[in-house]
Amino acid sequence: MSGQFSHLAPGEGTNYDWENDHTFVKVSATDSGGAYTLMEDNLKATFALGLHRHDHHAETFYFLEGAGDFYAEGAWTRAVPGTTIHVPPGMPHACKVADGQPAKMLMIFQPSGFDGFLAELGRMTPKDFENEATMAALNEKYDIVPMGPVPAHPDD
Repeated sequence: MSGQFSHLAPGEGTNYDWENDHTFVKVSATDSGGAYTLMEDNLKATFALGLHRHDHHAETFYFLEGAGDFYAEGAWTRAVPGTTIHVPPGMPHACKVADGQPAKMLMIFQPSGFDGFLAELGRMTPKDFENEATMAALNEKYDIVPMGPVPAHPDD
């Protein structure tokens, strides 16, 4: 059997407090033997993520608090507490908080790896973020294919 036992109380886990969200890694690649990564994402009122896709991993989102708008298959859909959104590999998608209000969701990345992406981002300098080649290499390493800004939303 691979992986390891872990127990994390509320507010525990490796955390990354960014400008637009505060993420806690609850089950890491190490914990799951590489099968998946589970994260709690506390989306701040300014959170928005542009159009992108992942060619080799799926993402599943489960909303706990607040609401978020997801763009997939050419349309927007709203996620409220209790809503599950599943994005299979290869599907372009984008998301943002709804109504400019904070939200909280669980995210599952399968297979694991996104926790490694966050760890590398956490070690970067502002100059690294400005370096297009550095960002392109990091996106490629972690199966992130940027496709553009957040698409126009009907409420905009």
